[in-house]
Amino acid sequence: MKKFFKFIGITLALLITAAGIYYVVSNEALPEGKTGKAADALAHKMLASLQYKNFEKTEIFTWSFRGVHFYKWYKQKNIVEVSWEKNTVILNTKRPDKSEVYKDGKKIINQELLEKASSFFNNDSFWLVAPYKVFDAGTERRIVTHNGRAALLVTYTSGGSTPGDSYLWILNKQFVPTSFKMWTKIIPIGGVSATWEDWTVTESGALLAKSHQLSIGIQLNLENVKAYNE
Repeated sequence: MKKFFKFIGITLALLITAAGIYYVVSNEALPEGKTGKAADALAHKMLASLQYKNFEKTEIFTWSFRGVHFYKWYKQKNIVEVSWEKNTVILNTKRPDKSEVYKDGKKIINQELLEKASSFFNNDSFWLVAPYKVFDAGTERRIVTHNGRAALLVTYTSGGSTPGDSYLWILNKQFVPTSFKMWTKIIPIGGVSATWEDWTVTESGALLAKSHQLSIGIQLNLENVKAYNE
């Protein structure tokens, strides 16, 4: 038994050491960059490449996140239907007190499910429409040189579920995002990257990416992605 616990102790020590080495090697400091007209101009070029005007006019977005959360977002009405397991929440993003919660098809009052739906939507919609949020209230934009090219650093100083998070958008020559690097509260390592790929032109004309590969080995897929007008 003593040998067993000794083996466990040695294994844990090795794992902790490996984790420490990985953190030191992989962790990146948040770049500083410069605010001002150049940063805003780069942000506008990125939005133009994604047909931002079409995005703004889009009435309905539908998608599923990793096959477990399902959404129908009436963007112009600030209403989103969030479904998972046996739960459905009709979430009013402007007036949460007007939201409705259903379990097994029966309307109930459940603040925990309401808050969970709001958290799901904040996270999962970000992986769908994050490039369009670079001028949201409470954002700061900086231009950064990354691998010899201009990149856009966006910091969310307020709003959402995790204010203070920063994202460095890496753009191709057409100013379409190919990936971003993250500095977030939920991930302890700074500079973790995620691809933005499998871009599709939706029925409304807005461009949406359906696939994200994180550098820490996680694949995030969005399925049944649609954007259209009634």
